Amino acid sequence: MAYKTVNPYNNELVKSYPDATTEEIENALSTGHALYKQWRDEPIAGRAKTLHKIADLLRENEDELAKIATIDMGKLLTESKGEVELCAIIADYYADNGADLLKPTPISTMATGAAEVLHQSTGVLMMVEPWNFPYYQIMRVFAPNFIVGNPMILKHASNTPGSAAAFEKIVKDAGAPDGSLTNLFASYDQVSDIIADPRVQGVALTGSKRGGQSVASVAGQNLKKNSMELGGSDAFVVLSDADLDTAVDLAWRVRIYNNGQVCTSNKRFIVADNLYDEFLAKLKDAFAKLKPGDPMDPSTSYAPMNSERAKKKLQGQIDKAIEGGAKVAFGNTPVDLPGQFIQPTILTDISKDNPEFYDELFGPVAQVFKVGSDQEAIDLANDSELGLGGIVLSSDPAHGKAVAAKIETGMVFVNSFLVSLPELPFGGVKGSGYGREMSQLGLNAFVNDKLVVTSQTPDWGNAAGGLAVFNGK
Repeated sequence: MAYKTVNPYNNELVKSYPDATTEEIENALSTGHALYKQWRDEPIAGRAKTLHKIADLLRENEDELAKIATIDMGKLLTESKGEVELCAIIADYYADNGADLLKPTPISTMATGAAEVLHQSTGVLMMVEPWNFPYYQIMRVFAPNFIVGNPMILKHASNTPGSAAAFEKIVKDAGAPDGSLTNLFASYDQVSDIIADPRVQGVALTGSKRGGQSVASVAGQNLKKNSMELGGSDAFVVLSDADLDTAVDLAWRVRIYNNGQVCTSNKRFIVADNLYDEFLAKLKDAFAKLKPGDPMDPSTSYAPMNSERAKKKLQGQIDKAIEGGAKVAFGNTPVDLPGQFIQPTILTDISKDNPEFYDELFGPVAQVFKVGSDQEAIDLANDSELGLGGIVLSSDPAHGKAVAAKIETGMVFVNSFLVSLPELPFGGVKGSGYGREMSQLGLNAFVNDKLVVTSQTPDWGNAAGGLAVFNGK
């Protein structure tokens, strides 16, 4: 697997990186496993202090880290800076709250003695992460598991190796012990071998459905716990009582943020028929004002796609949708720049038999649908193989919340941009994967929830009674 940075704005090769060797992999496994055993006997306070130092270094090096991410995958520099700050927020959150979140959980029980569940580390984890948020995707797994005491091995996307190396350096510069996070430029075959190793106890993946199926299969064969954060084709539901200007202002922002290359970016805009025509006209006006250009330039409104491969795939999907009967309401014209640009595009009249109806369009393409009722909107939102996030717009928050409750996804936001914060669980259902990252749910994703029942004196009578119940007698 060729790990290299190719600047998607000017197509220049920036740097290539050597593939991981067998010796590097063994060193990562042995060092991580030794650190796991060391951390089991150490208090959380030391790791919390290191996490705060990581947050400090992220902020101190924000400009340089943002440039690395933008050159790696092309996002606007302002967005890259925001990503670095979010990573610092996540690190601080788990440093401040990790000890409380990991306190033993007492259980009220008929058993003699005190019962509690301890939340303990399990061992080395394998992380497989994507390119679209090259720091944040790492931090979502790293911060909670670092405070838990699970060392990690990272396999990042092949087109963002600079970001992976930069994140690892921040961790080391903060004083984290060797093995805390080891970045490997590994092949998929090597990842499979790492997962199979008995020293590895879990796998966290963010990526495509295909990648998730492959990694989950290997994890399942080796009985390794895993979490999967996969794609999304999120609905943006504009109810009949929504404020139109608010809806449009939110709609273009969620579709263009990170150039639409976001799992939770709304891709299907489901609009009540009384607002549809005006919503479409105003969305077209908003898209028409966007300006392509150098992502380092603060005047640029939308950036290139992350790679030539991604651009070709998305353009192929647009072409296929049009061949299947979709209409172009705006866009789909070439951008006169050398980089991997696709003009923001609006597609309408996408019928259920369109070959792209169920596909995730990972880029600046909005699909707009007209519906005649709340129920029709809910049915269309749920008519998807994916179920990650969503947004509902209504002038009545209670109305919006009632509709949101009926949408089959892991997250729904009413009258709000979908935000990602460390205290909020992140994850989906159906083809969007399983498990949650961040919040206490993410903290507990790879812990041993171990029951301990402590009696002051033996009570064989109760024990025998318990066994009798257990045996169905």
